[in-house]
Amino acid sequence: MTDLSQSSFNPVKPDGRYDLTIIGAGSAGFSAAITAAEQGAQVALVGNGTIGGTCVNFGCVPSKTLIRAAEALHHANTASRFHGIHAEGRVVDWKAMIAQKDELVGELRQSKYLDLLPAYSNVGYIDGLARFTAEGVTVNGDSLKTDKIIIAAGSRPAVPNIPGIENVPYLTSTTAFELEELPLSIVIIGGGYIGCEIAQMLSRCGVDTIIVTRNRLLPEAEPEISDALADILRDEGITVYDGLSYKKISKTGLGIELNVLVNGVDLFISTEKVLLTTGRVPNTGGLDLELGNIGITNRGGVTIDDRMRTSRTGVYAAGDVTGNDQFVYMAAYGAKIAAENALNGDSRRYDNSAMPAVVFTDPQVASVGFTEAGAIASGYNVITSVLSLKHVPRALAARDTRGLIKLVANAETKQLLGAHILAPEGADSIQTAALAIRNKMTFVELGDIIFPYLTTVEGLKLAAQTFEKDVSKLSCCAG
Repeated sequence: MTDLSQSSFNPVKPDGRYDLTIIGAGSAGFSAAITAAEQGAQVALVGNGTIGGTCVNFGCVPSKTLIRAAEALHHANTASRFHGIHAEGRVVDWKAMIAQKDELVGELRQSKYLDLLPAYSNVGYIDGLARFTAEGVTVNGDSLKTDKIIIAAGSRPAVPNIPGIENVPYLTSTTAFELEELPLSIVIIGGGYIGCEIAQMLSRCGVDTIIVTRNRLLPEAEPEISDALADILRDEGITVYDGLSYKKISKTGLGIELNVLVNGVDLFISTEKVLLTTGRVPNTGGLDLELGNIGITNRGGVTIDDRMRTSRTGVYAAGDVTGNDQFVYMAAYGAKIAAENALNGDSRRYDNSAMPAVVFTDPQVASVGFTEAGAIASGYNVITSVLSLKHVPRALAARDTRGLIKLVANAETKQLLGAHILAPEGADSIQTAALAIRNKMTFVELGDIIFPYLTTVEGLKLAAQTFEKDVSKLSCCAG
C-alpha cells in the first residue's frame, strides 16, 4: 500500500481527512483545488501522470504555437498579394520548432501548475490511481477519508472503429506534436476542429496532406462556414474527402493504405503517416464508477446536472470527463462551480448559453450561441444575415477576403441568438458577440454600437445592419 502521507509537493494530512478530494490534476482539477483552497477547505488533489492535463501538455499550447509558426510561413508565401513585395518561407529545422514548443510547454506547466502547489498549503497532492467503492474512494488501494469528491479526470483521443486500425502505427493529437521529422505525406482521419487545425499546419510546413471524414468539415458549425473552410483548405493544396465511409486500413511496405468508399466508389489512399482526430473519449475507465453508483452517459461521460452533481450524493464532475463542452476554459469554469457547490450547498448553475468556441484554422472559425438549425429546433422563428468579408474594410485593406460572418436572430423580437465568424482575427472578435448574446441585445442594438474602423470586429456591426440594410451602399463608417 502507498503511504498517503507522502507527496513530492505539499504533505497530505496525517489523519487522511479532507473536506474535498479532486480526481485529476489538469485545468479542471487545479481550478477546483484553487477555488476550494481559497475558501479554507482542506483539499486532496489526486493526479495520475503528467501534471497539467491535456491543454498545456498535449493540446492547446503545443498546437497553437506550431499553428502560429505555420502562419508565419503562409504569410511570407502569400506576401505577393501586395504589389511590390516578394517573400518566401520554408521549414529549415523542424526539430528546432519542436524544441521551442517543448520549452514553452515546460515553462507553462511549471509556472501555471507545479509552482502553484506550494502556494496553497491546504492542498495536498497525491500521485496515484483513484477508484470508487461502495463506501467512498481509494487512492493506490488506500481508503481516503473525504466529505466531497469532484471527478475531473479529463479525456483521451478516440480511436475510430476501422477494420485493421489495431495493426497500424497511427498518430493521435497527442503524438502528432512529438514528431521528430516531418513526414512527406499524411492522411488525417476526422474533420473536426483538431483535424482541420493540424491539417493546415502540416500542409503549410510542406507535408502532402489529405483529410477524410464521414461528415462535412466542422459538422457542428454553420454549413456556410464548413463549406467555405473546405474551399479555403483545398485552395491551399489540402485534399478533402467528405461524406465517405471507411472500409479498412493496413500497413504497407512504404507506409499505410486507407480504403474508403466515396460516392459508392472504392478509393485507395497511400500515405506515410496517418493521424486520428475523431474526437476525444472521457477518462472514466478504471475509476470503477459502477461500484460507486455513478451514472455514465451513452457517450461515456459522467452524467451530471446543471449544478455539476453526479448520481451519487456528494460527488461532482467537471471538464472533459463529462463529455460536455470540451474546452479548457469551460473545464475550469465548470470545476469552479463544482467546488463552490460541493462546499456551499449547490447554489450555482452551469450556464453555457454564451459560450464562445474557436477553431484556430486560418481564417479562424469562431462561434457563440445558436446555429440556425439549433435555434429552429429550439422553437424560434429565425432570421439570419450572412456577410461576405468582401464587405469588411479590414479584409479589403489586408487583401484577404476569405471568410464570412453569419448572425442568427429571433424574427419576432430581433434578439441576437447566435454569431458565427470565419475570418482572420475571428477569435478576437467573437467575444463582442458573446457579450451581446449574454445581455440579450437585438441586432439593431448591435448595429448601433460604435466600432473602430478597419477592424475585423467591425464586421459584426455590418452583419447586424445587413438584416435590414444593403451595406454595400453605405459609405465608410456610415450607419
